[in-house]
Amino acid sequence: MTRSLNEPRVLDLARRAALSAAVPAIGGALALTTLVMLAVGVNPADAYPALIRGAVADGNLEYTIAAFVPTLGMALAFALPLRAGEFNLGGDGQMAAGGIAAAALALAVPLPPVLAVVLPLLVAALAGGLVAALAAPLSTRLRVPAIVGTLLISAPAVSLASYLVRFPLAEQGSGIAQTPVLPDAAHLPALGGSGYVTLGLPLVVALTGIWLYADGRTVLGYEMRARGHNPEFARYGGVHVDRLAGYALAGGGAFAGLVGGLIVLGPPYRFVDGALTAPGYTFTAVAAVLLAASRPLAVPVAVALLTVLQVGGQGMEREAGVPSQLTQIVQGLIIVIVAVLATVRRRAAE
Repeated sequence: MTRSLNEPRVLDLARRAALSAAVPAIGGALALTTLVMLAVGVNPADAYPALIRGAVADGNLEYTIAAFVPTLGMALAFALPLRAGEFNLGGDGQMAAGGIAAAALALAVPLPPVLAVVLPLLVAALAGGLVAALAAPLSTRLRVPAIVGTLLISAPAVSLASYLVRFPLAEQGSGIAQTPVLPDAAHLPALGGSGYVTLGLPLVVALTGIWLYADGRTVLGYEMRARGHNPEFARYGGVHVDRLAGYALAGGGAFAGLVGGLIVLGPPYRFVDGALTAPGYTFTAVAAVLLAASRPLAVPVAVALLTVLQVGGQGMEREAGVPSQLTQIVQGLIIVIVAVLATVRRRAAE
């Protein structure tokens, strides 16, 4: 059976890129970055070791792990719908909705120690899932692509969270738009003696394992892959493709909302306006999934690579005088090169 003309072309390009594009993309991006360094008078032999030290040495490893957790969670928020052919680019709004929902519940309802963490995280996942699910009927009923719908819904969600933290939930007498510190019972337990790595690490790793199993070993995972590969063929095979789109988007949004809850329940144990979206977890996560070509097993590896790049960029700035924004350029170049290689291969095959 020939492929439907409605099959997501970008998803097909991503699959064709796969592992064969990852190495050239990373190598090409680093080569171009090296040329930029040389052009501005920076010695790459000083910059790259500083980048590695800034990520894993001199006590910086815990910062890298702390950044890895939300980035991996946001990667799942993008990768899960992508397997079903839907593009969730509204991660910022879903994450903000989850964070403010978790903070509101923790501040409003006194709970015993374990429930004080579990319930806000569940509410955070629910809030993120609901925000993402709003894009499902736009996609299935009105034919507004999810990539557009999720982006359109994200901005109001972020603005609503900003309003709540500035007015109803604001800490009185503070010059910063933030909530009061959450009750001690709602603080995520730290791992070991770390001040930044919390119980969120094993939780996100466990959820990643569950996703990997569900994607490759369950009927639902098969149906999602079938829908992403060819919606019309999946419909012919009895798959409820519209309903599945809603499930996929809601599941991705739930991951994003959970990330928001994990950030808020971790240091500094409050919702700070802009603190969830400013680090760029969503952009880095999307770059990682595209680099992994949506291959589930490759997603955590790509996330780890880009997290080291992002966190290490701050060390590179301190030691070698290279702006940390250069690491964002590397991420952008990786995406561009992956897309170019996939396009070239597709045209060569036609």
